[in-house]
Amino acid sequence: MVDTRQLGRQPGSMRTVNRIVAVPEAFATAMASVPTGSEIELDLRLEAVMEGVLVTGTVRGQHTAECSRCLDPLSEDLEVGFQEMYRYPGGDDEAVAGDQDSADEDEDYYLEGDLLDLGPVVRDAVVLALPLSPLCGPDCPGLCAECGAKLAEAGPDHQHGDRVDPRWEALRGIAEDPGER
Repeated sequence: MVDTRQLGRQPGSMRTVNRIVAVPEAFATAMASVPTGSEIELDLRLEAVMEGVLVTGTVRGQHTAECSRCLDPLSEDLEVGFQEMYRYPGGDDEAVAGDQDSADEDEDYYLEGDLLDLGPVVRDAVVLALPLSPLCGPDCPGLCAECGAKLAEAGPDHQHGDRVDPRWEALRGIAEDPGER
């Protein structure tokens, strides 16, 4: 929660806020996350406008992940920007019923008194910035499909021979000697 009392409701007033906060619950995708309790830095710019408070900010922190090819753990810096409008409660546009704006009302954020809750906005910005398929390096060869060995460590001569299902072995003989059969 960020207090906007010092900002006032005078359009044009501006205030900057810098905070370091702990993540209350993990921000995560299938393969990457900002774990619960991790510290993130918020650089915020609060601007009073006619409709409410415009918040422009940057979130900095670190996310942890597993390489999607070789499953090695990795940790990378994360920096993501966001901008959101927090409307004053009880404004004129709430009184318009049946309008197209009333259908979008659920998507709007409102100040709670003089406080604004940045939790959902920060969570959405961070989760959308997390990589869906993180890689330890752009040239990561991954794992061997046969034995699961890391191909980067196994080397270029890693192979498993010519494995053929024994049920197809009779066909191999025909293929090698197509003669008069």
